[in-house]
Amino acid sequence: MTDAITSPAGLTPDEGERVEAAASAGTFIGRRDGSVAVWKGIRYAEAPVGPLRWRAPRPAPAAAEPVTALAFGNASPQELVPEMHLGEGVALSEDCLFLNVWSPSASLPSNSDPAPARPVMVWIHGGAYTYGAASQPVYDGAALASIGDVVIVTVNYRLGALGYLDLTSFATDTEQFDSNLALRDVLLALEWVRDNIAAFGGDPDAVTVFGESAGAGMITALLATPSAEGLFHRAIAESSPASSMYGPARSKLVAEHFLAEARMGEGPIGEVRSMPVSAIVEAATRVYSSVPSESPGLLAFAPVVDGDLLPEHPITVLHQGRGLPVPLIIGTNHDEATLFKFMKSPLMPITPAAITTMMQRLASENPDAVLPSREQLLGAYEGVRSRAVGLGIARDIGFRMPTVWLVEGHSTIAPTYLYRFDWATPMLRLIGMAAAHATELPYVWGNLDSNRRDYTFALGGRRTGEEISDRMTQWWTSFAATGTPGSEWPSYDADRASLVIDRTDRVEHDLDAGLRKGWGDAVLSFT
Repeated sequence: MTDAITSPAGLTPDEGERVEAAASAGTFIGRRDGSVAVWKGIRYAEAPVGPLRWRAPRPAPAAAEPVTALAFGNASPQELVPEMHLGEGVALSEDCLFLNVWSPSASLPSNSDPAPARPVMVWIHGGAYTYGAASQPVYDGAALASIGDVVIVTVNYRLGALGYLDLTSFATDTEQFDSNLALRDVLLALEWVRDNIAAFGGDPDAVTVFGESAGAGMITALLATPSAEGLFHRAIAESSPASSMYGPARSKLVAEHFLAEARMGEGPIGEVRSMPVSAIVEAATRVYSSVPSESPGLLAFAPVVDGDLLPEHPITVLHQGRGLPVPLIIGTNHDEATLFKFMKSPLMPITPAAITTMMQRLASENPDAVLPSREQLLGAYEGVRSRAVGLGIARDIGFRMPTVWLVEGHSTIAPTYLYRFDWATPMLRLIGMAAAHATELPYVWGNLDSNRRDYTFALGGRRTGEEISDRMTQWWTSFAATGTPGSEWPSYDADRASLVIDRTDRVEHDLDAGLRKGWGDAVLSFT
């Protein structure tokens, strides 16, 4: 492989300075933007269409001619929602397996002046396993790459039914299907990074995977995926729904539900490969909403504990300290569930009836676990207004407790850093969102102005927000470079240290003592 960057001549003034990265996958033409060079829309896999729909991804062949990589690739088909702007001019298509690279200009290697390789951070976006794209403005990697002197990679992968529907139980001699398609997409993207990132100034031996929400769920799944070993060396999981992954029995029920919604009837299963993609999205959207409405606490689409690629439930593996032994930052936000209430989303069980149904299901699916009594559980929420207790329970069963269960085990095999994001601007507190799910994202990325319609700072808090962003970008990129976020943030270890991120940060020991007492010793997951 030739690790070389050159600047082609003959550009028109509005195109700016372009740069070429010569890698084993081909030569890619990007653009230099100030102190950062960026390549967008690099194909890492063949289009997963036709006979490749619901099959494992295949690596894209090396490009014979230089590839212009100046625009984001397609996003995975999905129902468009106003709360999630995918980026200007971004199209939806099954042909969506693309990635993007931001690299500090000073890191770009050349034949005459080789530069030291920079740490690499690979982002897996969230969106309830159904929405989102790497092209979302908040994920623009220019600020993070420049501030942290790291190479940033963002990845598109298949979503919803196209990425998570498990049709393996319907396979025939002539029609084969693979499980965990989205997880396989991410693994293939990581293989691309391993084989090509040096041409963009990155160090393939210093790769950090990081993600939020469903992306963080993918991170915790990767930590329990044996074939992921060696593809990354550190991990960051922001608000991981780590317990919301299911086995083949439940995935088959979801598949049957999908086929019924798609009106497939008793026809040959192979007909699913000729369905219009719009029909797949429409059926998947109905399943996405109906599953958690009928079975509170469950998601329709998520990684599948298939006994193959993902042999065991990540919660079990990580709680027992058997995951990939890489350093880990993991945490949640103080008010995770308020976003779901604000959006009227069915994903989080907030009402007393939904919570009761969820707890009954957990009891039936975890027969060997001793679940807390109602009195014991409510004891964890003393002092919480009665109408907010449901939000607290939903937050903790969905995000905080799985994180606590996970760190208890992972901290025994690798340095582990736990946080809770508590900061909320006056406006977010006024409307009842506070430190809701995903509100940490602009601070992590250093992109406080990515959404022009955002009212987060309408009532103040901008200066504090900038200071928090400065700290978070430094912690995240320092971790990517060294495996530690800094001396002011101690690892979890025996004293259960947690960093509380707020206007003034603080380290607390056994921050979750009350929750652990209220929820008891049971480690719970849906199966």
